[in-house]
Amino acid sequence: MELIGPYLAACLLLVAAGAAKAARPGDTARAVADTVPLPLAVLAPLVRAGAAVEGIVGTAGLAYPSPWTAGLVALSYAAFAAFVTVVLVRGGPLASCGCFGTPDTPATRLHVVVDLLLAASALWVAAAAPSRWLPSVLVDQPWHGVPLALVSILGAWLCVLVLGQLAELGAARRLLGVTRGPVG
Repeated sequence: MELIGPYLAACLLLVAAGAAKAARPGDTARAVADTVPLPLAVLAPLVRAGAAVEGIVGTAGLAYPSPWTAGLVALSYAAFAAFVTVVLVRGGPLASCGCFGTPDTPATRLHVVVDLLLAASALWVAAAAPSRWLPSVLVDQPWHGVPLALVSILGAWLCVLVLGQLAELGAARRLLGVTRGPVG
């Protein structure tokens, strides 16, 4: 299970993003409304329900890594990548995907890349992982999995930074017309 760390980070992100979208479905509902012609009053409860499913998939994948749960995690990330790709190809106004319950998380090509990498790690775990509860996975790791758990949490946090704050910086740079980095 060489890619269990990125997989655990992917599960943590699903839990965090699902909770954020369930609490604040408006931004994601607006992002979906740009692509799916349904009123926000219909989309908001659907987003909230989808967010609950997202959180359940992440929690199940985290608690019990198995081919089945890892497959669901991979499917989730593949669906996210497909949705963002469709919007980006159409040139849609996806100013925010609402992934983390905030209005300023614009989806970019980097979002698609991160989603595909997380889907790939989940597919790897689905293909290679025996079905085991997380504590039994961690016990087999050096230092009973403490470094693995810490690196997985760090990986999830870095993904939030990449998909959130770095995307915001990129959007601000485009808005200001900055095309090159600072001259050193």
